[in-house]
Amino acid sequence: MGAGGRMAVPSTPMKVESDPLKRVPCSKPPFTLSQVKKAIPPHCFERSVLRSFSYVVHDLTIAFIFYYIADTYIHQLPHPLSYLAWPVYWALQGCILTGVWVVAHECGHHAFSDYQWLDDTVGLILHSCLLVPYFSWKYSHRRHHSNTGSLDRDEVFVPKQKTAIGWYAKYLNNPLGRVITLTVTLTLGWPLYLAFNVSAAKGLVYVFCIYGGPLLVVNGFLVLITLLQHTHPSLPHYHSSEWDWFRGALATVDRDYGILNKVFHNITDTHVAHHLFSTMPHYHAMEATKAIKPILGEYYQFDGTPFYKAMWREAKECLYVEPDEGDQNKGVFWYRNKI
Repeated sequence: MGAGGRMAVPSTPMKVESDPLKRVPCSKPPFTLSQVKKAIPPHCFERSVLRSFSYVVHDLTIAFIFYYIADTYIHQLPHPLSYLAWPVYWALQGCILTGVWVVAHECGHHAFSDYQWLDDTVGLILHSCLLVPYFSWKYSHRRHHSNTGSLDRDEVFVPKQKTAIGWYAKYLNNPLGRVITLTVTLTLGWPLYLAFNVSAAKGLVYVFCIYGGPLLVVNGFLVLITLLQHTHPSLPHYHSSEWDWFRGALATVDRDYGILNKVFHNITDTHVAHHLFSTMPHYHAMEATKAIKPILGEYYQFDGTPFYKAMWREAKECLYVEPDEGDQNKGVFWYRNKI
């Protein structure tokens, strides 16, 4: 792994964090990727097998405890309480399993260890348990990182231009329509197929309560996290005539999920650093983010809006993208919501 080190870089004005909707610059940055990297302490690029496995053990231990409590005690509760207890279990277990998904995500980026075979083995096992096709995801996710912010080549929540939005969009541009859109987006992101062989022994309802419910939460959070990382009124998207990798990687936003930041291993609030240095272990990403913020200045975007409010705001404000009228940079697109 490459190492960093302190050096002087061109100063950029710091972004006013009280105005998260202010547009980030879309011009070429006055700093280079190498300069950003050299501002990060060298140890942030070091991967530890023991430390990485400690997160696997931690998450799976908590997941097993939640499973044991649910399997042993929920069915003993009076029916009104058991109906309430299952959704609580789904939410808690789903959050923990989202953390497991994040660790497998680290493996896909070769950030788990110095050994590719170990990363792929751990990633395959963990993602398979969550019904994620690890290698297919790994290669498609790599294409996303290689083309972030490109309207032509990116593969993750690429916004449509106004001329491409469907005829039904104007009928969904209201509170009820947004509820429908968000519900479909967050619940149908994975194939609803839960008829495993284990259902012959315990029943399909049991499989859904123990396994399917938490997976729905995992899927919902994965879709939401990714959506909010790449959808924000302040972020530009680029046509191929303007796009380059560096500016595309900077066209992401760090979010605040409260206590869930730690549960999700900070994939939520260190996403900018992750897109710049995807092989960096998650347990160094917070330190790296603090190190690069002074250099990135206005090119760094953080929005502390609670995620449930941000989800609603982005569904309302970010319907399609268009260039600014009269702007010479016709290859730079910004979000709009007027249909």
